[in-house]
Amino acid sequence: MRETTVTDLGLVEGDALTVESITWTRRGGTETGGRQETVPVAPKDLVMVTNGSMTASSTTGSTDTAPVLDTSGSGGAWHLWEKLAAKRQGLGNPKVFYSSVADSTWESFTVTTKDPTFFELMEKFSGSEAGKGGLITFKDSNWLLTIVLNHQPHFREQAEDTFVWWGYALFPDKKGEHVRKPMRECSGREILREVTGLLPFGEAGEQIVENSIVIPALMPYITSQFLVRSLGDRPQVVPRGSTNLAFIGQYAEVPDDVVFTVEYSVRTAWTAVATLLGLDKQPPHVHKGRHDPRVLVEALQTMHRR
Repeated sequence: MRETTVTDLGLVEGDALTVESITWTRRGGTETGGRQETVPVAPKDLVMVTNGSMTASSTTGSTDTAPVLDTSGSGGAWHLWEKLAAKRQGLGNPKVFYSSVADSTWESFTVTTKDPTFFELMEKFSGSEAGKGGLITFKDSNWLLTIVLNHQPHFREQAEDTFVWWGYALFPDKKGEHVRKPMRECSGREILREVTGLLPFGEAGEQIVENSIVIPALMPYITSQFLVRSLGDRPQVVPRGSTNLAFIGQYAEVPDDVVFTVEYSVRTAWTAVATLLGLDKQPPHVHKGRHDPRVLVEALQTMHRR
């Protein structure tokens, strides 16, 4: 199924919402020659659709080159959702989420190095060991930079003498304070130079830059799920009248929950399976911490912290 894109779902005519076929295009493999195929959906089959994609059209740069924004249009998950929404009411409005790229783009970067200097200096500066502290946000940064030092090794196959960390910025269109151009126009080296310039590392900053591989990634839809929307722009996990179709992921509606989390996607999948199979065990209720007296006391203390 490599290089396969689902392009359409055939729906049974009538009031019930039932998928009867799946159409896909296989671009790779000599067995199909890139031809379009349609397969029927069996009576007991369930169809789970990931509508929309936060990472669609993402591009990467390198230590020496900046990523180039992909302006070719939204990807396959968006096209499929758009096609479904045009067929029936109640299946959402994808255009709300993919048509404001300027408002939904931000940039991340991954740093790989064999030089432990950055980890050592950051642990001393922050007072937290890697993997034990939270995100570190440079609140006065023009790019609004945030970095994350995870426990090492971060990846299963990561060598013991290698260190990997990650960061991102919410305003890649603004000029940096040390690298005087927009982040999206910067190479990985320039991005890291901006980060070290914001820290009191002195001459060690350039050593860190020269000993690192930095891969920037530009993501035009990464915060699209936060864009201004109306009730109904995201479809229900199991739309009204559905017999075998469900939507899962960040663009399905979950009351009271917060998007951009793994938990949100898991909850949509759990809800889809439990509802379509008629299971008694539904996902747990969303925790409403704002009603917890302990949370309110901590919030009050934080507000008055000097």
